[in-house]
Amino acid sequence: MTDRIDGYAAAVFEIARAEGELGRVEREFLAVARSIETSPELRERLVDARLPVERKHAIVHELVGGRASELTVNLVAFIIGQGRASELPVMARRLAQQVAREAGGELAEVRAAIPLDDATIERLTAALSKAVGRQVVVRTILDPTVMGGIVARVGDVVIDGSVQSRLQSLRAAMKN
Repeated sequence: MTDRIDGYAAAVFEIARAEGELGRVEREFLAVARSIETSPELRERLVDARLPVERKHAIVHELVGGRASELTVNLVAFIIGQGRASELPVMARRLAQQVAREAGGELAEVRAAIPLDDATIERLTAALSKAVGRQVVVRTILDPTVMGGIVARVGDVVIDGSVQSRLQSLRAAMKN
């Protein structure tokens, strides 16, 4: 299964690069993946084998049509039409990893409850690069479950700077 997912991600990467829309397609794929991950109803509908492919395509167009490039919409619709909707979130992460490698770094997924400005992303990039000892490319994900602060993942390294994590640490320290 990993080879298949990597193959799809590599194909999307090459098509998007050839069309000169690699950065945009990557961001939009991550947004679609996040929608699929956070909405059980959407995920169920897109993976339902009883639902005709045409209806699934209509759902994709309702979800991202007008907000994403035509290329992204067509690529997402193709993947879902192939019965790979459940694998799309992993494909999106693999695509983002390929884009980061292409830029000479490693993917750093940063989850925050609010959008981060460019200056904050630059500071995060520098701090995370220093913390993991290699260059990173930061991709932010809006995640309302992160209550204050951020949670960053670079490969297998997770840096939890959320308020919730700090409160849990404080509670543990007070118990001791």
